[in-house]
Amino acid sequence: MSAPQTAAVTAPPGRDRAMAMTRWRLVALLGALSMFAPLCTDMYLPALPAMAHSLHASAAALNLTLTASMLGLGCGQLISGPLSDAYGRRRPVLVGLVVYVASSAACALCNDVWTLSAVRLLQGAAGAAGIVVGRAIVRDLFDGIEAARLFSRLMIVIGLAPILAPLIGGQLLHVTDWRGIFITLAAGGALLLAVCLRALPETLPVSLRHHGGGAGSMRVMSGLLRDRRFAGLTVIQGLFFAALFSYIAGSSFALENVFGVSPQLFGLIFGVNALGLVIASQVGARYVGRVGPRRLATIGLGGATVTGVVLLVAILAHAGIWIVLPCFFSLMVNYGLVGPNLTALAMAIHPRSSGGASALIGSIQFTAGAAVAPLVGLSGTRSAVPMGMLIAVSVLVSMGVWWHWESRA
Repeated sequence: MSAPQTAAVTAPPGRDRAMAMTRWRLVALLGALSMFAPLCTDMYLPALPAMAHSLHASAAALNLTLTASMLGLGCGQLISGPLSDAYGRRRPVLVGLVVYVASSAACALCNDVWTLSAVRLLQGAAGAAGIVVGRAIVRDLFDGIEAARLFSRLMIVIGLAPILAPLIGGQLLHVTDWRGIFITLAAGGALLLAVCLRALPETLPVSLRHHGGGAGSMRVMSGLLRDRRFAGLTVIQGLFFAALFSYIAGSSFALENVFGVSPQLFGLIFGVNALGLVIASQVGARYVGRVGPRRLATIGLGGATVTGVVLLVAILAHAGIWIVLPCFFSLMVNYGLVGPNLTALAMAIHPRSSGGASALIGSIQFTAGAAVAPLVGLSGTRSAVPMGMLIAVSVLVSMGVWWHWESRA
């Protein structure tokens, strides 16, 4: 289903051009904008030991650069989203890309961890523009089942990028040092800037933009938060993402330190689980027209709830790796069903505030991820109990909020 006819009447020429783009070209362009998060957070991970030596910093201090990037990605969406509702989709993305290129290059010039953390905060905030506007463009052009289907297609990038980013970073270390990785990020941002200057359409008509400056943006965001339907879906998304990030932050310690898995085998397991997310999202895209996004989300949340309980019981009972591994895989598969469909349902509620809605969804996700990451290691690096408890509690509460939301929908 296309966007509302009232929008199409006053649509800018770029909107017609966007609708004329093939589906896969549109997915590729928006997918490239969605890759900022994994590229910012994962591509330099193989270089952390070398960075610690080069910058004379501890591992804990270097983790601040990762935290700063996460905070930037979360807070930056709260800025870019309302701006895109007020000034259109193209300008925030183009400005964000310019700042991203400059900050990535600046990272390569840093000589201490504190300066690097500050620049990483700016880098994440700039990259957030592409993430939030990408979701808003989908909502500008499509609604209902078509929007859910396109969000599922974007899950291909979301699922594969975290696997490819550290692999690319590792290969780059054969020909350059950690500074070269950030130069590569700057070059990639410059290339994407050139593509967006030529191909990124403006999909938000002037007549549908919000005006009133910062005060107007705050009113829009406040209105979104007061809407119980939207707030409920956003909370569910954040809770499920907390479970997902608990797995991301804790699975390496659990599998390597508790179950004795080698780093190489862990990388393979992580990749297989991410592939499960991609496959599930594409199955969902295929059947969302018959089943509907609500039912697919219910199936995913129900499956994740069972998975979380079984995982926690298995960890507490020392049941072994052959119970834990299927639980990890199941969690990722169920997120492939939940993520795109909850996003489509939430974005459909306020079509004239797609940028602000996208910003709140993304910001709450990254905030939830940043909040649970330190909790995973509460019992040390040789215990999987905190991870199991966080996953189980997060999915159980998300299912409870979903039932409450469904009863009022």
